[in-house]
Amino acid sequence: MSNSNFVDYVRLFCASGNGGKGSMHLRREKFVPKGGPDGGDGGRGGHIILKGNSQYWTLIHLKYRKHIKAEHGEAGSGSLCHGADGKDIILDVPLGTVAKVADTGEVLFEITQDGEERVLVKGGRGGLGNAWFKSSTNQTPRYSQPGEPGVENWFILELKLLADVGLVGFPNAGKSTLLSVLSAAKPKIADYPFTTLEPNLGIVEYYDHKSFVMADIPGIIEGASEGRGLGLRFLKHIERNSMLLFMIPADSKDISAEYKILVNELKQFNPELLDKERVLAISKSDMLDDELKKEIKRTLPKKVPHIFISSIQKQNLQELKDMLWKSLNSTV
Repeated sequence: MSNSNFVDYVRLFCASGNGGKGSMHLRREKFVPKGGPDGGDGGRGGHIILKGNSQYWTLIHLKYRKHIKAEHGEAGSGSLCHGADGKDIILDVPLGTVAKVADTGEVLFEITQDGEERVLVKGGRGGLGNAWFKSSTNQTPRYSQPGEPGVENWFILELKLLADVGLVGFPNAGKSTLLSVLSAAKPKIADYPFTTLEPNLGIVEYYDHKSFVMADIPGIIEGASEGRGLGLRFLKHIERNSMLLFMIPADSKDISAEYKILVNELKQFNPELLDKERVLAISKSDMLDDELKKEIKRTLPKKVPHIFISSIQKQNLQELKDMLWKSLNSTV
């Protein structure tokens, strides 16, 4: 996976700029030998800012930028001149990026809107010039403030994909095939487990130029919530989906048991995932006759909408889109 273009985790050392020192300056002109203090303030140190960019979907552009340092603010000068602020560094990140402190794991914020800007590390404040300290009892202060130092620390940026519909299922359940048929996405497809090693996003067209985003999450296995298989690395992406489409192939030995295992893995990882709307799709159902479908229906969970589909034969795909669209809009 070292050659993958999908990077959802980076660790960065970020240092904001120091504030510039205030000026200790006394006004001296030809006919004004004792003009008093006129030292200007120092400039603010540069911030490091994260900015949401909907054109990005991975953190690969930050993978090799291990050390990021903003500019220092400049010192103030005479004639009440303010020092220039240090230049801010703005890092574009995909929507769904979560910023954490590396040492403690503390979550600082997450970026969810295009164009949203949040300060990751604040620059140090500039020091006050001596003009601020003059008073009736101290008319010529000969001191000023130093600038505040910047902040430096290690931070973690972690991406959780934002999508309307997340595909949940065991490896080889037909998730990638469905995404490729419903959208223009071209995920790798083959008849063996773990074909998908990274999430894929696709835009599914609906009526009247409407659409929704579907995410193909790599297959879950039993024990994924404990780190087995691709486990925790991809379970987190399911957290950012509005609703979940469970996919179980028709040739499964026990569809109901597989569904319960999938639900249990989500519950173990984050119980709040079970609050999301769910739809169950029985894939590869072109191999079933009506009699078999009736038998399977009796074993399916009663409170979860279900549908029999075939991506290859394009059976019930429009009906599936109708179900998903109705469910998405009922949760708004």
